[in-house]
Amino acid sequence: MMDVPAGYRESIERPGQFWMRAAQSISWYVAPTQAFAAGKHGLLQWYPGASLNTCFNAVDRHVLAGRGNQPALIYDSPVTAAVRRFSFVELKREVERLAGAIQAQGVTRGDRVVIYMPMVPEAVFAMLACARIGAVHSVVFGGFAAAELAKRIDDAKPRLVLSASCGIEPNRIVAYKPLLDAALERSSHVVQRILVLQRPEMPATLRAPRDRDWQEVVAGAAAADCVPLDAADPLYILYTSGTTGIPKGVVRDNGGHAVALASSIYDVFGAAPGEVFWAGSDIGWVVGHSYIVYGPLLAGCTTILYEGKPVGTPDAGAFWRVCRDHGVQTLFTSPTALRAIKREDPEAQAVAKDGTGSLRALFLAGERADPATVQWAESHLHLPVVDNWWQTELGWPALATCLGLGEHQVRHGSAGRPVPGFCFEVLNADGVAQPAGSIGDICLRLPLPPGCLTTLWHNEAGFESSYLTARPGFYFTGDSGFIDSDGFVHVMSRVDDLINVAGHRLSSGGIEQVMAAHPDVAECAVVGAADDIKGMVPLGLLVLKAGVTRDSATIAEEVAQRIREEIGPIAACRAIVVLDKLPKTRSGKVLRSVIRKIADGESFDTPPTIEDPHALELVRAALSAAGYNRREVFHAAQS
Repeated sequence: MMDVPAGYRESIERPGQFWMRAAQSISWYVAPTQAFAAGKHGLLQWYPGASLNTCFNAVDRHVLAGRGNQPALIYDSPVTAAVRRFSFVELKREVERLAGAIQAQGVTRGDRVVIYMPMVPEAVFAMLACARIGAVHSVVFGGFAAAELAKRIDDAKPRLVLSASCGIEPNRIVAYKPLLDAALERSSHVVQRILVLQRPEMPATLRAPRDRDWQEVVAGAAAADCVPLDAADPLYILYTSGTTGIPKGVVRDNGGHAVALASSIYDVFGAAPGEVFWAGSDIGWVVGHSYIVYGPLLAGCTTILYEGKPVGTPDAGAFWRVCRDHGVQTLFTSPTALRAIKREDPEAQAVAKDGTGSLRALFLAGERADPATVQWAESHLHLPVVDNWWQTELGWPALATCLGLGEHQVRHGSAGRPVPGFCFEVLNADGVAQPAGSIGDICLRLPLPPGCLTTLWHNEAGFESSYLTARPGFYFTGDSGFIDSDGFVHVMSRVDDLINVAGHRLSSGGIEQVMAAHPDVAECAVVGAADDIKGMVPLGLLVLKAGVTRDSATIAEEVAQRIREEIGPIAACRAIVVLDKLPKTRSGKVLRSVIRKIADGESFDTPPTIEDPHALELVRAALSAAGYNRREVFHAAQS
């Protein structure tokens, strides 16, 4: 077995020593005297008795250290043709004034504030301002459906909502205020005050006295100081979809979160203070929380806030343009974004023409990074392309190639090896550890390191049942895969996405890996559809690269043949259909469970996070055109 990264063994065998040393990267009002104390459910309470302020660590301390003129935040908005830059001094001024405005609305330590905003600098100010005064923020993705927003308002019970009049997409303007008003009408919790940032593209009608103009309130506010907080005090609640239809509010603490995020910037990403770090995500998702806002700023990096798309604003060279314009050294985005770029510019002409500037490494997470996409990026960018794996609940990478710790080897198809603090095992249905190469349930041995969720908001029972009871002594990730003989962990699919064909457990990710390797394929997805004889059979969906003119049925047959040759006849798809786009969430995850329900003729509710509801009709029409009628399927690829 290959050597583990430097420090990994210590993080598992002597975690107190490891995490006390990591805590030295954070400024404390009361310094910790121990890394952890025993908590409930086999978890740990991190840095008991210590106190700090996350906003102070992300903003003020850099000013006090003499680095106030360094750029802290760069806002790049191709949809409004605007670029704004904020030094740490300027960021501090904006945040402390907004924090004072929030306090003036009656918000105090421990109160919740819902942030429902687009990708504008004021959204970052809002998160930091809440952290500054000890309010618990809950960011909801801008433009989220009213019904889902109402559920989050009812659960968090905020004293204040911070919003904007609209969000701006490449081809449309989304009015936020009507969605917020509709959510508040559906919610049983009464919000006393709303601050609305008026954007000139579509100002909103305010309802006095509840609604107030953001700019007017902030202009008259006094600056607020940082409030010392216990390390265990909650920093934020971030909701992730629950299987019961009730969203799960993941709670993050202040102390463990600050230490873990700062450490990850150095250890995982290999970034240093003063460098430019860009996470091409949205603040509504955990990647945006961790690596647009908190992680880079805690580490003293410059962070990029991008209000645009990987393609269409204006073209497939948008990401590389941002890297060049702002001197980005580390880029973190999703495989979906990279596949969209690859589809529109398969020969990477935008890279060949203008390059990527100072870019040193590309990191991918959010869903499985198929080897074909990683290899495409490696061949055109000529720099490390590093997959990593984690979840909303975990808060930072648990699997990666830790560039900052001297790791360099990546293994295509794997998200890497465990990051210090995380201990992985693959278990079968009986909870027995599986040998190298055997597929099973991917689990994390307890206790978890700092920075992970501490509970679900006002739902301790749900926290335990969702993550801790399925495999006693472990955190159940809900993903399946295997660990190879060199310790690389291969996350293949969600447990629910495993396809059981006549007793054979097949990974949808493994089949997708073969499909994605076809030179004409830009994106793909595989689901298990019901079958009266075999129980389930794989169903494949393809999106072709831009400019491909070959017959789609021929391509489907070629892909089907590859599956038979590389995996075996047991994995043969009953049908492979070609689509213009796959149905996805706004964060880029393919809606496999919905596709499966369409294939099986089951009813379903359109997910509130869907990027384009029309994509589901494309799936239905494509299956029908392929001769797919519930469980009776005939296709040329089935020979």
